[in-house]
Amino acid sequence: MRVLFVAWRDLAHPQAGGSEVLVDRLALGLIGRGREAAVLCGGPVAPRPYPVVDAGGTYSQYLRAPFAYRRHFSDVDLVVDVENGIPFFSPLWRRKPVLCLVHHVHEDQWATRFSGPVARLGRVLEGRAMPAVYGRSLFLAVSESTRRSLTGIGVPESRIRVITEGVDVGSAAPDVSRSPTPLFVVLGRLVPHKRVELLLRAWRVVHQSVGGELIIIGDGPERERLQAIGGPGVTFAGHVSEHEKWQLLQRAWLLVHGAHHEGWGIAVVEAAACGTPALAFDVPGVRDAVVDGETGVLVDYETELTAAWVHLSADPQARRRLGDAARRRAEALSWDATVSQFVAIAEEAAALPRADVA
Repeated sequence: MRVLFVAWRDLAHPQAGGSEVLVDRLALGLIGRGREAAVLCGGPVAPRPYPVVDAGGTYSQYLRAPFAYRRHFSDVDLVVDVENGIPFFSPLWRRKPVLCLVHHVHEDQWATRFSGPVARLGRVLEGRAMPAVYGRSLFLAVSESTRRSLTGIGVPESRIRVITEGVDVGSAAPDVSRSPTPLFVVLGRLVPHKRVELLLRAWRVVHQSVGGELIIIGDGPERERLQAIGGPGVTFAGHVSEHEKWQLLQRAWLLVHGAHHEGWGIAVVEAAACGTPALAFDVPGVRDAVVDGETGVLVDYETELTAAWVHLSADPQARRRLGDAARRRAEALSWDATVSQFVAIAEEAAALPRADVA
C-alpha cells in the first residue's frame, strides 16, 4: 500500500506541533511495516526517511497541491488529507480513495484568529463544505472529543474512525531527579489558543505563595508579547532539544496546560511518561489525555486553576500519586499500537469505492 499525507506543515517547520509529529510517526510506521509513505505539504521542508515535497507557502499550497499530486503521487493507493482548519478538499481533484484526518474541529477558534468575514468563511468551509465534499470518504479522528465534534457538524457516525496517539515512554529521563524547588513547565506552541497569557496571570498569584520557576518551552508568534508580560520567575526557553525537553519534564512538579482545545494533548502524555501530572482545563482533547483526579487535575475556570496550582504545589503526596498513575497510563500508549490502528483504517479506506462528492 502506498500512502500520501497531504498536510499543512512538515515536521521541520518552526511552528510544527502535534499534527506534524503524528504524520511523521505514521509515515515512519508504514515504512517500517513494508508500506510506502510520502508527505506533500507547505514549506519549509527537510529530508526524512520518506519523500517530502514542498507544495508552496502557507496558503498557496492549497492551490498548488492538486498539481503537485498529479506530478509526483497520482498512483498512490490512498491520500490522507490532513485537516488543519481547512482541508485540501482532495475528493474534488482525486477520484480515488481519500481519508480525512482531523485533529480537532476549529469552530470556536475561527473568531479568535481571524476577522469576521474570514472567520465566517472558515466556519462554512469546515462546518458545511467539508462534510459534503468528503461525504463518501472515511474520517479519522485523534480522540473521542474530535469524533463528537465531527458528528456535531454533520459527519455520520458510521464514517468516523478513532485512533489513540502514542508516546515515547523510553525517551523519558528516569535518572534525572525531580527538582527540589518548585518547578513548573508549559510546553507547546506560543499561539493564542494555547492561552499562555492566562497561565502567566495565574502564575503571578501562585508565585507569591509558592515561589519557584515557570519554564515555558516552545516558540511562536505570541512569544514577544508574552515575554513582555512574563513576570517573576518566568523563563522562556524557546525551542529546546528533545533531550532537554525530556529532562525538564522529568524535573518539573507539574505540567501546566492552558489550551482552549486540543485534538489530543501530546504535551500532557509526554509529561505523563515522565511521571509528571498535568494541571489543565477540562476542554476537548485535553480531557481525553488527562484522567481527571487520577493522572492530573482538570478545571473549568482561571480561579480554579490558580487554587489547584497552589494546592498541588503544597501536596507532594498528591503529585506523586497523580504522577505514578500518569506514568502507568503513558506506558499503555505506544506509537506501534497507533500505527497498527492506522494501518487497519487505511486499508479499510483504500478499499472503498472512488471518493466522489456525495
